[in-house]
Amino acid sequence: MNILLLGYGKMGQLIGEIAESRGHQIAGKITIDNRDELDLLSSDQVDVAIEFSQPEAAVENFEWCLEKGIPVVSGTTGWLSEKPRIEQLTREKNGSFFYASNFSIGVNVFFKVNQFLAKLMNETSGYQATIEEIHHTAKKDAPSGTAITLAEGIIQNHQAYEKWHLTEESSENEQSLAITSKRIDPAPGTHIIRYHSEIDDIEITHTAHSRQGFALGAVLVAEWLKDRKGVYSMDDFLSF
Repeated sequence: MNILLLGYGKMGQLIGEIAESRGHQIAGKITIDNRDELDLLSSDQVDVAIEFSQPEAAVENFEWCLEKGIPVVSGTTGWLSEKPRIEQLTREKNGSFFYASNFSIGVNVFFKVNQFLAKLMNETSGYQATIEEIHHTAKKDAPSGTAITLAEGIIQNHQAYEKWHLTEESSENEQSLAITSKRIDPAPGTHIIRYHSEIDDIEITHTAHSRQGFALGAVLVAEWLKDRKGVYSMDDFLSF
């Protein structure tokens, strides 16, 4: 399979290494510095694109892939206000688009545990939910896409919450779920869900030890997406 890498930072490099170790070829490595090389690529040279770039470049990358008929897998966060439009464009072009805030199998299991716990806590009074996420200092967006997905999982399953906010931002809405974002090197990613009461605390935590799980997940998804059409997520891939 010929894979185009849109974004070639630490994640892009690791994805490339894993893809080649699985017998795939890298059709191109595109960054902000060589974006003009996209014009030299045709759709018959690329089977699928894996997009881990920056929020300001992501939407343009998606549009290029969908116009070319190239399936695209993305893990870039910070652009989600445009997600409905990209999903609509995917359908109009009969294309393939896969987005996940996190490609780690373990994190996606954690998402399900979070939703289940929120349902249980919805029936229990006296607890206040919060989210804390810790990432390396090179991560530009806050909160992380993973933290937003966790917040959405709580909001959908706990009637006490209707939105989320960063703790750095004031919120007078008692139904707003607080997210604390910390940037500490070399942390690849820790997410903590905490339910606090005067009596006790209940916590669930996911801690990534490296980017390996994220990168492998992205390559596995690319292999899965290659011959499919439509808009997909990790729930589709894992068939939860």
